[in-house]
Amino acid sequence: MLTNIHPKLPMRDKITTRNFYIQQLGFSEFGSADYEGYLMVQRDAVQIHFFEFKELEPAENYGQVYLRSDNIEALYQDLLNRKVRIHPAGSLQVKPWGQKEFSLLDPDNNLLTFGQPV
Repeated sequence: MLTNIHPKLPMRDKITTRNFYIQQLGFSEFGSADYEGYLMVQRDAVQIHFFEFKELEPAENYGQVYLRSDNIEALYQDLLNRKVRIHPAGSLQVKPWGQKEFSLLDPDNNLLTFGQPV
């Protein structure tokens, strides 16, 4: 019955978030309406939605999303080529739970972890 999931993460500033996800991570804006305080982006078959939370303290934000990939090495290299800052403890590596993963933080401290089974 369930077919998909679209996580909703907090953002302080829509323009900053839009620019990061589109210009840095290679997403495109999804949808034809520009809703105040709300943003939807998509890359391949993945959508992420954002809601405005101007009072968000990034150091207190625990927003996280896990994104699966079918070509983690190419994705990692693409983001490196785009000069995306990879999380200091999140470089591409094989984890004990059988996933090859890397992580990064967006401008609001939402943790994005990308993974592929080994």
